[in-house]
Amino acid sequence: MTLKKARELISTQASMGGGYNRNGARLILAEVQREHGQTAVDQLIREFDLETLFGFKTGVVFKAP
Repeated sequence: MTLKKARELISTQASMGGGYNRNGARLILAEVQREHGQTAVDQLIREFDLETLFGFKTGVVFKAP
């Protein structure tokens, strides 16, 4: 997944909010983690303020189930 595509998908999840969207955002971040590393994940968390919205903190490693 490209970072551009990840931004589009995270934007959609963030605009809706809610538990299901939190899980969707977590899966997107896990994919970004796998392909682009922690720096890219932290950047997305800050860019979309996912700490406030979903409680995701920078530095946390996201893994798909």
